[in-house]
Amino acid sequence: MKRSAAYLAIAVTVGAGALSTALANAPERSLRPVLRVVYPVALPSFAPDHSLRPVLRPGRNDATVTRVAAVAPATAADAIEMAEPEPVRVTRAERKARKAAGIGKVCRNKRLIGKEVPPVPAKLRGCGIKKGAIKLYEVDGVKLSTPAVMTCDTAKALEKWVGKGLKKSVRSFGGGAKEIKVAAGYSCRTRNNRPGAKISEHGKGKAIDISAITLKNGESISVLKDWNNGKKGRILKKMHKQACGPFGTVLGPNADRYHKDHFHFDTAKHRGGPYCR
Repeated sequence: MKRSAAYLAIAVTVGAGALSTALANAPERSLRPVLRVVYPVALPSFAPDHSLRPVLRPGRNDATVTRVAAVAPATAADAIEMAEPEPVRVTRAERKARKAAGIGKVCRNKRLIGKEVPPVPAKLRGCGIKKGAIKLYEVDGVKLSTPAVMTCDTAKALEKWVGKGLKKSVRSFGGGAKEIKVAAGYSCRTRNNRPGAKISEHGKGKAIDISAITLKNGESISVLKDWNNGKKGRILKKMHKQACGPFGTVLGPNADRYHKDHFHFDTAKHRGGPYCR
C-alpha cells in the first residue's frame, strides 16, 4: 500500500514537471493556419508608358481625311462652288406627260429617260440603226435641249460621262447643270460633211455633238465662247478630258477647225485605245 502511494506521488511530480515545461515552451500564437488577406504589390516599373487601347492606324481612312483636307475650300465662295448640286425633281405633271408620250426608262437604265423608236433606215450606204434605236430626252437628271436618236451603247456612254464628267466638273457652279445643248445626234452624212469621206459615226447612231451646257441660274457654258475663258474654260477642259474613256473618240476646239464650237463624242473603237483631242 505504501509502495503504491509512493509510485503515485512520483507520477504526479513527473506530470507536474512535464506540464510546467510544456507551458514554459508554448508558442505565443496558435500554430493553426489562419486565412490571410494578401494585397498585390504595385509594380510601377512594369506599367506601360501609354494606353494599350487600340488606336486608328494610318490607312484608308487617314488617306481619305488627307484628300479631303487637301481640297478644302479656302473661302465661302469656293465652298458653295464645290458643293454638290441638289438633285432635279420631276413633278407629278411631268411624269404624267411622259407616260402619255411613252417616255420612260430606256436601255434598262433608270438614269436614261427616253423611248424606243423603230429601226432607222439608211439614206446612204453605211448609215442607219437596224435595231436598238432610242430617242433620248434626259440623262441622269440633265435634260437634252433636243431629243437625240442613238443606240443604247451611246446612251450608256453618255450617262457615264454626265455622272462622272459633266456633273463632277460643273458641281454647283451656276446652281449646277440643267441642260445639254445638243448640236447633233443621229445624222446620215459623211465625216465633217466632206464629199467622198467615210460615213460619220453620227450616221450609225453612235455619236453626239454638244455645243454648250445650260446652268440652273440661266447662264451657259459655251464651247465656242468659253473654251479659254477663266473658270468656265477650266470646267470645259475638265469635262472634255473626262469624256475620254466612256467614249472612243473625243474631239474639241484643239482637235481641228471643224470642232471649234462643239464637243464630238462617239463610241467608235480604235486599235490604240480612245482617240481624244
